[in-house]
Amino acid sequence: MTRSVRRTRRRWQLTGAGAAALMALAACSSSTDSPGASGTTASPKLSGTVTVFAAASLKESFTTLGEKFEQDHPGTKVSFNFGGSDSLAASITAGAPADVFAAASPKTMALVTDRKDTAGTPATFVRNQLQIATVPGNPHKVSSLKDLTRSGLKVVLCDRTVPCGAAAQKALDAGRLKLTPVSYEQDVKGALTKVELKEADAAVVYRTDVKAAGDKVDGVEFPESAGAINDYPIALLKNARNGEAAEAFIALVRSAEGQRVLSRAGFLKP
Repeated sequence: MTRSVRRTRRRWQLTGAGAAALMALAACSSSTDSPGASGTTASPKLSGTVTVFAAASLKESFTTLGEKFEQDHPGTKVSFNFGGSDSLAASITAGAPADVFAAASPKTMALVTDRKDTAGTPATFVRNQLQIATVPGNPHKVSSLKDLTRSGLKVVLCDRTVPCGAAAQKALDAGRLKLTPVSYEQDVKGALTKVELKEADAAVVYRTDVKAAGDKVDGVEFPESAGAINDYPIALLKNARNGEAAEAFIALVRSAEGQRVLSRAGFLKP
């Protein structure tokens, strides 16, 4: 083999090695910069306010989750509007600015989805069951739903247009009972407050509200409630102003950590 041939072969070997090194470097750079590469690209930093419209019965647990969200994402704020699900749905369809809607029944969520005001399909994240709340010590010895029909007993119900009122009516129908309350309240907290202030002897509310009230009320289980359990759906709204943060809040609610907070509040798993 001549000297010139050996020199030519050596040049090709060096050129090939250089090309291979450049290709390896490019591949490495590509894998590092690719958004799909595992563990290499951090999720975008969240900021701004997330506005959440939520059923009144979610107040305590969602407030806790909101504080957790703000701790996990410095620079964010979760602003809540708690109330009757039907009123919240009406506000959303009328154009009220909100990012997330968490309703106390599929029926009230449908008021929003039917207007195509949600982004995607709502997901059920918890369920809730009714209880009777009485003044502390249960002086009227209420032990069943039928007891609420006794003459002279002041009973409060949620309005039938809101989920807790619709569920209470379903339970009454199942027991073939008729009840005339002293008042209908626009959300479950309003009904519970009447008992806490001793303006009523009893109210049909959610077990979560009885638990949140602590020693301000006593809770009474009744079998008809098993047939009137409400599913709670949550959804990102179509006109959300802070979609990324809203999706992250929904993810927290549905996460194992979020479910632990909700379970401690007395909610049932979906």
